Amino acid sequence: IDRAAELKKAFEEFLSDVIVVSNGVVSEEFLQSGQVVTQFTLEAEKTSGLYTGIAIPTEITKAETQIAPNMGRFEPALERRVYMLNRRAITLTGDIIQFKSAVLNEVLCCKLFTVNYPLLIDHILREAKLYQRFIIKLQGREVINIQREFFEQEEFWNRIMAEHAKFIRGLLDPCEEELIKTANQFGNEFDQLTAQAKEAMDRTIPNDVTEESLQAVKGIRNFKAQATEGLLDCKIRSIILPLLGDHTLREANHYLRLLQIYKRG
Repeated sequence: IDRAAELKKAFEEFLSDVIVVSNGVVSEEFLQSGQVVTQFTLEAEKTSGLYTGIAIPTEITKAETQIAPNMGRFEPALERRVYMLNRRAITLTGDIIQFKSAVLNEVLCCKLFTVNYPLLIDHILREAKLYQRFIIKLQGREVINIQREFFEQEEFWNRIMAEHAKFIRGLLDPCEEELIKTANQFGNEFDQLTAQAKEAMDRTIPNDVTEESLQAVKGIRNFKAQATEGLLDCKIRSIILPLLGDHTLREANHYLRLLQIYKRG
């Protein structure tokens, strides 16, 4: 518990510093994409904090909503500041990867009990490893094979979307039969898309899976938005924290933007 609190505090401080550097630098499209904050984030943080007793710093979210978009001017010192932030990100993410790995191992060995599915812990561990891998590539200025990288991303995020649907399905009250059915359908759909994306990556040839992924992500994004709103309005019976719903919504928005960027070429 103490280690989790330390990591939470370290990432809150890091994110606050990232917000300062991002002001006037990031694009308007990025800020409006819904992957940073949604219309539900602030209320979801307040409600989830009330339910759990965990101090969630809503001032960070408020600061994110105030970030100004890029005006076409960059300070000479920006590259150095970003480089230093990336160094911190690599170290901090390494720490949280180690922590999540230890927790998952303890759960799988039946030495630790948690209300989280072991797959959910593995899920967030994979996300942390992906994030760290990207930052390391940026720091090393690696040349990236765009097509290969995109197919890897498509397989990764389709699997993430499938697991989101399955987590939602498993956390809904049994009486929410229609929502469970819908979540199950999304889980099956994204399982198929994951397999198709892997096949496309192995063959390294264009296919129609990207368009299918795009339409499927739009569908699950809308489902998550409605579910998050329903949780906040106390209209859905479940054991899902509103902030978890909003978190999965932001990730769907992130993946949707990746697909749209790739489609534009």
